[in-house]
Amino acid sequence: MTRLELLTIVVGRARSHGFEFRRWYTGRMHLPWISAEAALTLLDQQRRYYALLFSHDFAKAFWKGGEEITFAVPAQTFERAMPDGTRKTVERKPFTRRSARRDAWRYHLREMALAEDPLRYLRKYLNVEEDLSEDAAAGTAEEAVPVRAKAGGVVEKRSREKPIARAIPTDLPAFLRRPYP
Repeated sequence: MTRLELLTIVVGRARSHGFEFRRWYTGRMHLPWISAEAALTLLDQQRRYYALLFSHDFAKAFWKGGEEITFAVPAQTFERAMPDGTRKTVERKPFTRRSARRDAWRYHLREMALAEDPLRYLRKYLNVEEDLSEDAAAGTAEEAVPVRAKAGGVVEKRSREKPIARAIPTDLPAFLRRPYP
């Protein structure tokens, strides 16, 4: 998927949530409006899409307030004073958190600023048809089988095969049969 196609999808989603792309384009870019395609092409070619992606109006519309979002909290390591006076290093594992906040767009702007490629960050939150077909293909591929490493460097391959189907019983189970005729 090209950057222009991804920008088109991203702006379309923001517009469906109330973002006025034309008003933003003429107000922030200070350029005359020709068409949406021409505006997106200009943003793509001149790499001006960063101004769009980090715009508060765009972020508020793209991540609609009050919708449930899922985000990852990174691993943390810090020292803590114990009751006996010693200092202990505490390591917290990363975990996934779900939240429905009105200001979720602020969290996403921070994460997008930290990400290497903001468009790649946005793509994680889009359901694109290519992703669905890639996921289906990856589920059938041999290399998609997860591998777990054991102590001593031994690798165990997990199987994704479905269990063998059992025949449906036709008679009553033993606990429902009466002991007498």
